[in-house]
Amino acid sequence: MGSGVGVEAELRISREHNRDELRRDLAAGRAARIRRGAYTGPEPLTADASARARILAVHEQLSARRVFGFDTAALLYGLPTWSPSSRVHIFVRSRASSRSAKDIARHTTDLTPEDVATIDGLPVTTLTRTVVDCALTMHPLEALVIADGAMNRGFDRQLALAQITARAQPNGRARAEWVITNAAAGTRSPWESWLRYLPLREGFPSPEIEPPILTRLGVMHLDLGWPPYDLYVEFDGRVKYRDDGVRTGHSAEQELLAEKRRFDAIRETGVNPLRVMASDGAHDYMRRLRARLPPDLRRSLRVNPRLPWPPPRVGTSSSPRALEGTK
Repeated sequence: MGSGVGVEAELRISREHNRDELRRDLAAGRAARIRRGAYTGPEPLTADASARARILAVHEQLSARRVFGFDTAALLYGLPTWSPSSRVHIFVRSRASSRSAKDIARHTTDLTPEDVATIDGLPVTTLTRTVVDCALTMHPLEALVIADGAMNRGFDRQLALAQITARAQPNGRARAEWVITNAAAGTRSPWESWLRYLPLREGFPSPEIEPPILTRLGVMHLDLGWPPYDLYVEFDGRVKYRDDGVRTGHSAEQELLAEKRRFDAIRETGVNPLRVMASDGAHDYMRRLRARLPPDLRRSLRVNPRLPWPPPRVGTSSSPRALEGTK
């Protein structure tokens, strides 16, 4: 099954293997438990690969009809997520019993055939339904990360808004509409969604994604900006400053030199981007960003009461390249 997990050949379901052999392999470090009754090989897995392996294990172990949804479906679509989920979300026809596995979240909402698609043999909610479900139930930043990724995949914004309006339950509708309305193509990592969520939460105008800057080296693009205020922001990911951090053979020294040349050319135009790292934190980022606004605009800012403070990022749910951004 080509699920993109990368561990299909090594995934072992205990009921299909000799249990004594599995115990010996576990004791010797030749196998690792991915969930109850499911094991992978000894090679360390990224957070994404581990989550995908767990999804595949659930698919192999369950006999009931199921459809993967919410951020589980988002992961199968290859969409970015803010933090890895500890549970696999499935739509089923029956409610969970007291003996149900704690790492599976069961949803009994009826799905129409139009709500279901298939990815590498796995039944999932459609891209639109997936994003809408996430927008209605998740923290708006977490949902925005997924929706931004979907926008890069041809996501239909108007269809999603229509689905939200059609929901019988109004809970979460206003926040979900905000997420869908503010989702933006061109966002290349969860941290870039974070860069945008925080100022939007405080009432900033919508920024331009990847605004172009004409330099002596050609056109350069920054992560986001407000050109009328000469205000630009760039997320500075650490991964590109580590040897082999982006790709095999990647040189941190060459990256540093190229980045210096690029920023020197940008600054020669009079543009001075605000450079932000994850370690700076949300409070410091917003303090520095507000300080660059004209006083009248700064005084007009109002926090959107529907948008809570962003949750901390726990672990990694994508490859380092996707997480920290590369240029």
